This record gives sequence, C-alpha cells and structure tokens, in this order.
Amino acid sequence: MRFRRDRTVVHEVTNARPSLTADIGRREKRYFIQMGIRTICLILAVVLDVPWPVRALFVAGAIFLPYIAVVGANQPNTGVSSTFDEEEPNQTEIPRHRREIGS
Repeated sequence: MRFRRDRTVVHEVTNARPSLTADIGRREKRYFIQMGIRTICLILAVVLDVPWPVRALFVAGAIFLPYIAVVGANQPNTGVSSTFDEEEPNQTEIPRHRREIGS
C-alpha cells in the first residue's frame, strides 16, 4: 500500500475571503464613521462651554482620530479564518508540473 505525501490542500468555500469590493466598502464605512466622530469632536470642542478637561478630550479626539481611522482602514479583514494566515508559497519557484519551463 502506497501513501501519497504530496496531497493538495483543498479550500472550503466557507473559508473564502470576502470580495475586494465588499472589503473596500467595509473599510470605507468604518473610515467615514470615524471621521464623522472626529468632526463632531471638533465642533463640540469649539461650540460647547465646558471645563477644560472635557474640551481637551474633544480636541484629543479631533487630533488622534484621523491616525486611528487610517490605521484601522488599512488593517486586513480580521473575520477571515486562520487558513489564510499561513505564509504564501514561494512565488519564484516553478511548480512541479511545469519544471520544463526555464530549466
């Protein structure tokens, strides 16, 4: 009895990544919500007559939320299964069934 060691990995449909359009849409939505919160913080810091600690909190939100929004928008989708967290195969290596090319 022979055992095959070169079994191919079969990916399930449930492990598929979301489409690029869906991923970009999700990132844009999160970014615009965070920028809306930033705008509200900036307006509240200027308009409201509140003690300085509260005003400082609004100003800090208006200053630091753009950085947080950009970093959050550039993060990959975290809802994907750990199957895709594995390293990609070496793309410079010629596959076994195509060894005749370039050799």
